[in-house]
Amino acid sequence: MMEESRLCQWSVIRSVLAIFQWWAFNVTVIIMNKWIFQKLDFKFPLSVSCIHFISSSIGAYMVIKVLKLKPLIQVDSEDRWRRIFPMSFIFCINIVLGNVSLRYIPVSFMQTIKSFTPATTVILQWLIWKKYFDWRIWASLIPIVGGILLTSVTELSFNMFGFCAALFGCVATSTKTILAESLLHGYKFDSINTVYYMAPFATMILAIPALLLEGSGVWEWLHTCPSLFSSLVIIFGSGVLAFCLNFSIFYVIHSTTAVTFNVAGNLKVAVAVTCSWLIFRNPISMMNAVGCSITLVGCTFYGYVRHMLSNQSPGTPRTPRTPRGKSELMG
Repeated sequence: MMEESRLCQWSVIRSVLAIFQWWAFNVTVIIMNKWIFQKLDFKFPLSVSCIHFISSSIGAYMVIKVLKLKPLIQVDSEDRWRRIFPMSFIFCINIVLGNVSLRYIPVSFMQTIKSFTPATTVILQWLIWKKYFDWRIWASLIPIVGGILLTSVTELSFNMFGFCAALFGCVATSTKTILAESLLHGYKFDSINTVYYMAPFATMILAIPALLLEGSGVWEWLHTCPSLFSSLVIIFGSGVLAFCLNFSIFYVIHSTTAVTFNVAGNLKVAVAVTCSWLIFRNPISMMNAVGCSITLVGCTFYGYVRHMLSNQSPGTPRTPRTPRGKSELMG
């Protein structure tokens, strides 16, 4: 009995530690990216994304091939191009749109819009695959949509381009989730193997556009930056932390339940919003904060409803699974 009690205590401690280190990496990456665009004046989201992909490629290779902390999941060369390349393309778009939105809008607004992802996932599956969803799923989307609308209308630092980038980022995340179900069928990918296969493709996809569109600007920035070494340390450090974030996602998924993970994910948004406000002091109105809170409550309710329906008794209509798991959480 005592042994079981100790195991239970250790399980709780491990879950709490996993959640906190996930929060730490996630919030730090978001804040560093915003710092790069705003404080370092490195206004090149494609180049930042490319650095993240290169860092993730090297990190995944080290974990799997050198340190051998995770076994490599073998994928046929044909499947790499037929299945993984399309996923990598969406993965790339998702990361780029996130960085572009951070370039133009505050972290608090960007994170609130990202909470719209459950709604876009459900709507896409309903429109494209004609999947049935229980009425409670649709009801849970009402506070999410309402909160987003209220936040957008009352946002004091509203920028249409940044707003659209964040919104299309939600669509890209949802598309990636849906494609993962069909394209990666039969492959039980964890987040590290996902990065191992997708990051090199994403680097290849993004390298030429980044060079053509931002190359001259980056070259000029290198020659005019007053504190070049420390700035480069921050930029490349954000790439290393972006890879660590993917590793932490794998750990937290295996250390918590689905409901805990969902609630922790929404609390993480609140932590990111609070930290960004303390650092950047972007103006937030009372109604804006209310809209953000409504959205987070809606996301938590959505996660609860989805979990409840997934555990309902056999013989009742089941809601299609809209995973918020390893592949989806790459963004």
